[in-house]
Amino acid sequence: MVKDASFKFAYWFYLFPLPIIITIVLVFSVFLGKRRKYNLILAGVLLLVWFFRSFSISFTEEVKDTDVEVVFWNASRDDGFESAFKENESIPDIMVLSEPKKRSFDKIKAKYPQYYFYKSNGEIEIFSKTPLHIEEEQRSKYSSTIVKFNSAGIQFYAVDMQGSFDVPKAWEFKFANNIIQNTSNTIVLGDFNAPYESVFLDRLEQNYNHFFSKKGNGFRETWPWNFPLLSIDHIWVSKDLTMVNSEKIATRDSDHSMIKTVIRK
Repeated sequence: MVKDASFKFAYWFYLFPLPIIITIVLVFSVFLGKRRKYNLILAGVLLLVWFFRSFSISFTEEVKDTDVEVVFWNASRDDGFESAFKENESIPDIMVLSEPKKRSFDKIKAKYPQYYFYKSNGEIEIFSKTPLHIEEEQRSKYSSTIVKFNSAGIQFYAVDMQGSFDVPKAWEFKFANNIIQNTSNTIVLGDFNAPYESVFLDRLEQNYNHFFSKKGNGFRETWPWNFPLLSIDHIWVSKDLTMVNSEKIATRDSDHSMIKTVIRK
C-alpha cells in the first residue's frame, strides 16, 4: 500500500519498472570485472520475471458481424476521433477517448450525423454506432471523471483517473469503487494512471477479466511512446462476457498506446 499511497510515492516506485532495473543492472555489470557474472545472472532472472509477468499469448478468433468492437485511447490532447479512427483503421462500435483534442468534437459530430457522441464535463468523449444512453457522470473533488453509460446492450464505465502528484490514489480509487458497482454485462475502461500491478486494481481484477492478460498477444504495457514500461490504460470485462480477441495498437500520435477488445455476447 505504501507505493500507492500517493502519486509521488507511485512515481518513484514505478519510475523503475523491471525493464529499467534490468538495464541498470546490465550497465553496472560493465564496471564489475569478474563479478559481472552475478549481475548478468540477476539481469537474466529479472528478464524472465518480466517476460512471464507481462507477455501474453492467446489464440485469436474470427470476428463476426454481431460482435462488439470496443476501443479506448488517451489522445494526449493532440488528437480526436478522426485520428483515432485512422489509428484503428476502422470505425469501431464503441470508442472512448480521454484527453481529446479541443475544438474537434462539434466537427466530428457534424461529419458523422448517423452516429452517437457524448462529451463529458471532464476530459472524456464517447462515440457509439448504436444509441448511447448516459446514466450518470461524476467527478471527484480532484477531477477524476467516471461516465456510466449503456450502448450495444452493454453497461460501460469510462474512467479518467487523476494523476496529480499531491492526490493520494487511495482517495480516487475509493471514489471510483463507490461508483463502479455492476459486475455483470459490464466493461470498465480508461486511463487509470495505475499499473496493472497496483493494489488499487485488485478489486477490478477480482470481478473482471483484463482484456490483454486474457486475450492479447505481446507485452501488456501501454506507456510511454510504445516502450513496454507501464500498463496504465485498461479495459476490464465482466466474466459473463466473452472476449474474442484483444489488441494494443502502437502509435506515435500519443504517448499512450490505443487498446481494444472485441466482445461476443
